[in-house]
Amino acid sequence: MPTWKNTLRAAGIHRPDLCDDYTQQRALVKEFAKKEYLAVRLLLPAALHPPVIAAVAFMHSTDERIDTGAVSDRKHALTEWTAATVAATDSPHPSAIATLRTLADAVQHHPGLRGRIDTFLRGAHLEVDYTGFAAEQDLQSYVDGYSLPAFMLMAGFMTPTHTGGDRESFEAACRALIESMQRVDFLDDLAEDAAGGVIGIPHQDLARHQLTVADLAPGANDAVRRSLTALAHEQADLAQDQLNAAARLPQLVAPAVRPFVTALWQLQNLKLSAVRNKGGNLVDGGAEAPMPAVLKILASQYRAARRVRA
Repeated sequence: MPTWKNTLRAAGIHRPDLCDDYTQQRALVKEFAKKEYLAVRLLLPAALHPPVIAAVAFMHSTDERIDTGAVSDRKHALTEWTAATVAATDSPHPSAIATLRTLADAVQHHPGLRGRIDTFLRGAHLEVDYTGFAAEQDLQSYVDGYSLPAFMLMAGFMTPTHTGGDRESFEAACRALIESMQRVDFLDDLAEDAAGGVIGIPHQDLARHQLTVADLAPGANDAVRRSLTALAHEQADLAQDQLNAAARLPQLVAPAVRPFVTALWQLQNLKLSAVRNKGGNLVDGGAEAPMPAVLKILASQYRAARRVRA
């Protein structure tokens, strides 16, 4: 793994103030997404580390601003944040916000990022207005409009250089992967979300298993846990179908980023298995993938990345 100083140099970042801004975003991403951060640092080419970290930090900062509070406050926050983002990426004057300064620099080095930012912000109203899903189609619309654009902020750096069918296959595989990830996240966050009264499993599916959001509490009885186990396994099967559809994704990207994409897919498999195994006990909290298995995947793909670089 290159030192952070050498990583910044590899990405063409030399100004001391900008180096400090990127270092701040690095610390932010490392704090809230430890496994993903480690995968970036171990597996991606060094020149991609700063822009990927800038994009992920921006996504996280956006989500933090619009994820909680009254809807009116969230709408106002999104309007202000969108204006600040546009100004930061269009204006020659640096933003007062470090996250946006690094984002603007990443756009200068990778102009394609700008379009992905616009798409993401256009879909962010789905998160602002989110009150759960009545039916499966509502979940699908959320994935298309918000989850996928958020994922593409990072995945867009790995778009294949080929044109035509390869790019279309890449985007379809990304769509399958993020749907799987989103379904697993909704299951993993079930206890916390239920406490807030809004969950990511469609109410239609919940009702089919004779469950309500109020049932999903840590003190749930055995009958509720059995019903939730059946529902969780059903949702896990849907996530697995999408993950299987995304299995081709590593073959659709350049060899230099293939170890990272492979690890992302394998880590999602681990997380999905952990959530499935917890079943009805998800009312007590989420599930963690076993750390030895996580480290084994990262070590294996690190060796693959070193072979590519050699």
